[in-house]
Amino acid sequence: MEHAARSRTIDIPAIMRALHQTLDDDPKILNDPIAPRLIDVDDDQRWLAPLLDHPFAKQWRAGFALRARYAEDCLAGGAQRGTRQYVILGAGLDSFAYRQPPWARSLQIYEVDHPITQQWKRDRLTTADIPTPSNLTFVPIDFENASIPEALQSSGFALGSQTICSWMGVTQYLTPGALEAVFRFVLSLPLSSEIVFSFIIPQQEVSGIEAEALAIAARRAEEVGEPWLSRLRADELALKLRTLGFSRIIHLTPAEAAMRYFRDRKDGLKERRGEQLMRAIV
Repeated sequence: MEHAARSRTIDIPAIMRALHQTLDDDPKILNDPIAPRLIDVDDDQRWLAPLLDHPFAKQWRAGFALRARYAEDCLAGGAQRGTRQYVILGAGLDSFAYRQPPWARSLQIYEVDHPITQQWKRDRLTTADIPTPSNLTFVPIDFENASIPEALQSSGFALGSQTICSWMGVTQYLTPGALEAVFRFVLSLPLSSEIVFSFIIPQQEVSGIEAEALAIAARRAEEVGEPWLSRLRADELALKLRTLGFSRIIHLTPAEAAMRYFRDRKDGLKERRGEQLMRAIV
């Protein structure tokens, strides 16, 4: 991403979550009344037309709703087991903090993102008259060049407190070295801390209409200066995480996602293969 401009790709998850609220059946995969308010309707979104108008668009929506829902399900379980901090890495237009349920109010929430992107979001929140909750802290950082622990500690983060980190829609934009730095940061946290994250698998492992859609998404990201730098195989990634020292790896496979989140739906929403989800537990 160009450091003089905010991220362009952060619009996509919010747009897809907003469309999910109006186009898809109840029950929603994710109930997100905030997403429609975060979208800048005056912004030129023509560069997104090949994604929004693509025959795979419905499954794009499903995937974006799923990854937010899965992270929040993991957080809910963690809160019951003693988690006290929630770190949203590459927060973008994530909306959890602004619609948090009562059980989350005892958590300290940290939104971590590039300074320019984060300020743009804060301006959007102000424009939409969405207040900042008292348990939320904004943490500006450049993932490729700065220390996550130092940035967080300067914002009141407690390294000795059990934490869940959410890292959705980010890994493909970072180098292998930057990815490993994030995983090592999580490993420095107390036992039972974890990171739940998305990753995009190699192009050759995807077929049909999804392969076409994924190739279009990669081209569009590169055209706006945010190329995909890392695409990961689930088995190799799990092995890497075990080698680094995580005690448990949980891969939400497409089959498991279908059973858990898409069973018996009548609107045609279903699991994706090209982007998948994983948890790594300290």
